Amino acid sequence: MTTTSAASKRWMIVLGTVIMQMGLGTIYTWSLFNAQLVSKFGWELSAVSITFSITSFALAFATLFAGKLQDKIGLRKLTASAGIMLGLGLMLSSQASSLPMFYLLAGVVVGYADGTAYITSLSNLIKWFPKHKGLISGVSVGAYGTGSLVFKYINGSLIESAGVSDTFLYWGMIVMVMVVTGSLLVREAPAAVSAGSSAQGETQPAQSAAAAKTGIPVKDYTVKEMLHTKEAYLLFVIFFTACMSGLYLIGIVKDIGVTLAGLDAGTAANAVAMIAIFNTAGRLVLGALSDRMNRLTLVSLTLAVTAAAMLTLSFADLSYGLFFTCVAAIAFCFGGNITVFPAIVSDFFGLKNHSKNYGVVYQGFGIGALSGSFIAAFLGGFQPTFIVFGGLCILSCILAISLKPPGQKQAKEKEMSLKPFGRMA
Repeated sequence: MTTTSAASKRWMIVLGTVIMQMGLGTIYTWSLFNAQLVSKFGWELSAVSITFSITSFALAFATLFAGKLQDKIGLRKLTASAGIMLGLGLMLSSQASSLPMFYLLAGVVVGYADGTAYITSLSNLIKWFPKHKGLISGVSVGAYGTGSLVFKYINGSLIESAGVSDTFLYWGMIVMVMVVTGSLLVREAPAAVSAGSSAQGETQPAQSAAAAKTGIPVKDYTVKEMLHTKEAYLLFVIFFTACMSGLYLIGIVKDIGVTLAGLDAGTAANAVAMIAIFNTAGRLVLGALSDRMNRLTLVSLTLAVTAAAMLTLSFADLSYGLFFTCVAAIAFCFGGNITVFPAIVSDFFGLKNHSKNYGVVYQGFGIGALSGSFIAAFLGGFQPTFIVFGGLCILSCILAISLKPPGQKQAKEKEMSLKPFGRMA
């Protein structure tokens, strides 16, 4: 294969992944549907908003099995099947008239399909660009955020013209076409590429930023090996906290604007677009930045900013500007964390088993989504919920500052054991 054709092939894979991720990211428009479903069916807002938490949990749960399914049937068949499942879940939701049916269709089915295509297409793209993991993760996950921005207007317009139920039908049809079309353009990264080969045929070690600085190669951990390290669990806690804060805000931001900031419903709905814009910006900016600095240091900064924004929402007298500033800050940091964490997992545990290893850590996404809703229901209000979230972000910030890849400590200990006289000196 010539250099030109190899490069062209990789960029076609980028295009296919971007199209898929944009379709998958449309689920982030869920808060547009809360009030409409409450108005149509007379349900409680808190009960309706749980649907998005279920979607997020099912999305994360699917990532545990997506890697094994990919090994069996291949990336293209798997992502195409997930796109069909996702579209059908939304289309059938147009006929739902009870909360259990919404929980099953818009929650479990849609979330599981979304997560299956999300994790496999993202991990595959990172393997195609091992030297630019942060940047390429930002492109992929940024497309996911862009989908929510575009469909804020598409779904909003459909709700006004066709009604909330029929919107699910049209939404499902569009998303099915997007994901299936994208799946036709992707190709699985061969082992040589994921191990560090470039499009020009040059073999270069795909070391992490940490490895490049220390000279310590990254071991390819299996899931079992990863779960024997304390670092895996600490990464889970950090990711859980970051996701819980961001997902809770995304799922109910319009209602927060009305309740806490006193905005009218139309103005508060603009917060959905605000989240989409800054969510996407965070993915692109922080993804690229993470290739130039320590990724966990970057995560610690985002958690500190999130904590400050959460506590401001709790204690400050919110004006229009202050409310949207806090929303933008949380969305920007959440988008960045979602982007940087795939690269962090590869920094810590290697690229070979990335989709499976990241799938385990990614459970923090789903558990965080459910936990946020349960904490809010238990505390009975937005403000005490934000206080708890802010405190947890501060704790995770401290963890992120102190955490190091497992290989660094082991290599240093081995190096010292081989230099007994050096230690005595």
